[in-house]
Amino acid sequence: MSGWFSPTSYVPSISQIAFDDLRADGVRGLIVDLDNTLVGYRALAPEERDALWVAQALESGFSVVMLTNNATPWANDMARRLNVPIVSNARKPLPGGFRRALALLDMPTDEVTVIGDQIFTDVLGSKLLGLRVILVGPLVRRDPWNTFPLRLLERLLESMRPRTPKA
Repeated sequence: MSGWFSPTSYVPSISQIAFDDLRADGVRGLIVDLDNTLVGYRALAPEERDALWVAQALESGFSVVMLTNNATPWANDMARRLNVPIVSNARKPLPGGFRRALALLDMPTDEVTVIGDQIFTDVLGSKLLGLRVILVGPLVRRDPWNTFPLRLLERLLESMRPRTPKA
């Protein structure tokens, strides 16, 4: 995959991201996607483990901002429930939403990591601003109609990625 579409790292779910690893990389701020990263498509609330992860990140001294293309009152409600500021209607991968999230964090880009589930929004948008990005697996395999074509392109990109031979 091209560098623009390659995450810094990958983990199956946000709750598996270790705070000690983030700290070791000099990370103090987190920009976190909402849909299918923190809350599954059509779910009304985050899974308990993911809400706990956000609470533990805050308790551990990380600053967290939610960044989403979602512009519904539900998105704002999720941010309130998780006790984090939100940049909604971000229009990812365009840089404007990421810049607004960075302004809320008020820290240098080398201390910030983005966490999201989509290559063409979260990864590409992060790379455009030189941010590290952790790609997580989507919480559910169902997607809204407007995300479906991007998921097909993601699969195509993944199929073109060179494979490392097993030892």
